[in-house]
Amino acid sequence: MSDTVSRRSVLRLLGGATAVALAATTGGPAPARAAVREPAAGPRVEGLLTRLTLDEKISLLHGATDPRSLGQAGYVPGVARLGIPPLRLADGPAGVRVTQRATALPAPVLLASAFDPALARRYGRVIGHEGRALGQDVLLSPMVNLVRTPYAGRNYETFSEDPLLSADLVAEETRGIQGEGLIATVKHYAMNNQEKDRESIDVRVDEQTLNEVELRAFEAAVGAGSRAAMGAYNKVNGTYACENRELLTGILRDRWGFEGWVMTDWYAAHSTVASLTAGLDMEMPNGKYFGTALKAAVQDGGVSEEYVDRAVRRILTAMDDFGLLDGSAPPRPARDPAAGAAVALEVAKAGATLLHNRNGALPLTGRAARSIAVVGPTGSVPFVSGGGSAHVVPDHAERPLDAIRSRAGQGSRVTYALGEDLFGKPLPEAALSAGIAPEGQRIDAGQTWTYDGTLTVEDADEWTFVIHYSGTRPTVLLDGSELFPMADRMAEQFAGGLVSAAPDGLAVRRKALDLAAGGHRIEIVAEGGATGQTFRLRRVTGATRAQDVAEAVRAASAAHAVVLFAYEDATENQDRTTLALPGHQNRLIEAVTAANPRTTVVLNTSSATAMPWLERTAAVLQMYYPGQEGAAATAAVLFGDCDPGGRLTQTFPVDDDHHPVAGEPRRYPGVNGVEEYSEGIHAGYRWYDARGVRPLFPFGHGLSYTSFAYEGLEVARTGDGLDVAFTVRNTGRREGIDIPQVYVGPSPDLRVDQAARVLSGYRRLGLKAGESRRITVRVDARTLSSWDAGRHGWVLGTGRRTVWVGASSRELRLRTTVDV
Repeated sequence: MSDTVSRRSVLRLLGGATAVALAATTGGPAPARAAVREPAAGPRVEGLLTRLTLDEKISLLHGATDPRSLGQAGYVPGVARLGIPPLRLADGPAGVRVTQRATALPAPVLLASAFDPALARRYGRVIGHEGRALGQDVLLSPMVNLVRTPYAGRNYETFSEDPLLSADLVAEETRGIQGEGLIATVKHYAMNNQEKDRESIDVRVDEQTLNEVELRAFEAAVGAGSRAAMGAYNKVNGTYACENRELLTGILRDRWGFEGWVMTDWYAAHSTVASLTAGLDMEMPNGKYFGTALKAAVQDGGVSEEYVDRAVRRILTAMDDFGLLDGSAPPRPARDPAAGAAVALEVAKAGATLLHNRNGALPLTGRAARSIAVVGPTGSVPFVSGGGSAHVVPDHAERPLDAIRSRAGQGSRVTYALGEDLFGKPLPEAALSAGIAPEGQRIDAGQTWTYDGTLTVEDADEWTFVIHYSGTRPTVLLDGSELFPMADRMAEQFAGGLVSAAPDGLAVRRKALDLAAGGHRIEIVAEGGATGQTFRLRRVTGATRAQDVAEAVRAASAAHAVVLFAYEDATENQDRTTLALPGHQNRLIEAVTAANPRTTVVLNTSSATAMPWLERTAAVLQMYYPGQEGAAATAAVLFGDCDPGGRLTQTFPVDDDHHPVAGEPRRYPGVNGVEEYSEGIHAGYRWYDARGVRPLFPFGHGLSYTSFAYEGLEVARTGDGLDVAFTVRNTGRREGIDIPQVYVGPSPDLRVDQAARVLSGYRRLGLKAGESRRITVRVDARTLSSWDAGRHGWVLGTGRRTVWVGASSRELRLRTTVDV
């Protein structure tokens, strides 16, 4: 063991203020030619470093074009003459994102709702196995940024608003992924909690908040052995995350002992020397800064080649540890779609969260199970995954309508009504001047199709134009304005998962606007390109929408029970603008529930949703983006074949005016390019508790088809931690799932900001009717500690502290105190 390795081990063991003080010796701006100290790599890696040319070293530090791409996100060429293989890097929050089919797992937020770290490991194993089977070496996942604002476009890709739960889950998922031989990449380091202005926003956060709220899950991933990390786009306290020495060296390596490599998010590099010396190792997906610019910097003396060696050493050491340098990695396995599907189904059922259930409306039994109207577009088009990096091409995906019909069985009547049109209806021929045929138009390769005519609108109305296309998006101008302009690169790449593609696979874009009565000039230019083009131009109007709602009301009135599927299509690179359901779905729900109050709303949404119609419904089931087995899981929960096993990992606000960033533009989305974490450590449910604000549904909330009682609370000190023991009893008539949660109050001895209570432990357990079980939940010292910015470290919160046990952060049933 080298002296440097020993120093790093000491840093790990000491922790707290001592570790930070030692780490500070390497803090601050690094001189461009300073000696670089790193743990010695194995002899194989050191031998390669002596043989690699500067050009070859640099080629390992940035992405390039894959000569035989499998559709993955990134590629790093190897060095064939020295036996260094290339690396293929695939997105993978909910499965492996390549052009081939893969198991589409439920969104991570649905996995998290199960409160089951062991299940997270199995989830990771599926992705790890499939990643290797599909020719990948590195997985660009898990994402662990906390849910801070309900508007964030990628809330479904991450776990929770709570640091402890996120830490538990990412550690086990990482172990699962890497246990199968795939390198895991924890992301986005750090403070990437919104999509709006993500490439430029400067996140201002104090030291306590940074460490207590955001970094705990990243530290857990490092502790679980994650061998790669991805730097975020945003700035943190004035410095881009990918060149932030405090984050990349002071915290990640010196304090936590991270031994992997750090890559940029795609196009997130901003410099050469500053990034490399701060601790960045790899630029993706190209070499704008870490290619010829880096070579020039080394040759001109702007940066020592030792920094290049440091980055190469980190990458090669991880590759060596995974058997990629000497061929000792196990052979790539075959895919196992059946095993993947089984885990996908289990996760979807385990995370299904029943938010509301009036008078036992669910499960569907008796007449309610035999006479059902299914309403809503995601009842007939399976909502598998979100857009962007999380979108996976599934092996299969059943329609919920078919799963419900199958489960209802013969003799039952299950009807369907669209309710909300996602893909539009053909333009009425009578409204178009002669010669246009925008429905199913086919243009051969190398040809161009044009039209210049008139669209006549009889009555002023809201029109949503919908274009479906297979190649380059046709140009459509209405009264001289382009309806579907090309957006920026990211927006085009990361369009949504459901509404961006028609059932037959054509890409889809929409434009809504109010049209006055009369004639409107419409111009279309469609290029056949190299392979030909198919396109169709459709519309949704107030009139067609009224027809769809009327059909849904008729179907609901004729059925005993209604299952209404509502959706919200989130994606990377854009945030939501409201907590309301998109389109006119709220009106649809109001109309259907007025016709039939025995309506269950199934939510295929990404994050918290406002529900002004809640009290009109019989039940609300949150399924998020449930993966390829979502239909079967939804039907199983609706009919009571399994208990809804999920609990909310994020607080649901009542509306857009009552949540942590409401009315606080400096908090979100930021002012003049700066976003302030002025709520401090009071993220999520902690803010609601501190402000006394009533949420629509609290953190940890979720209903069962049975009932549970808690009793006999006893708390014992064990070293610096606590053992919280209590009995859980199933007081209902059927087997069910419960997730009792332990919360601990603040320390009277600490002079730092503290929350009213924090989640400190939990347990997922299944109990048969009448069964009781005595359980003990361990609360560790870290959870009982707070970060003291004055000491730059964790300090145990001593003194008399309150301990609660409850079914959510607001339903606290048992309480006692203990001296810590």
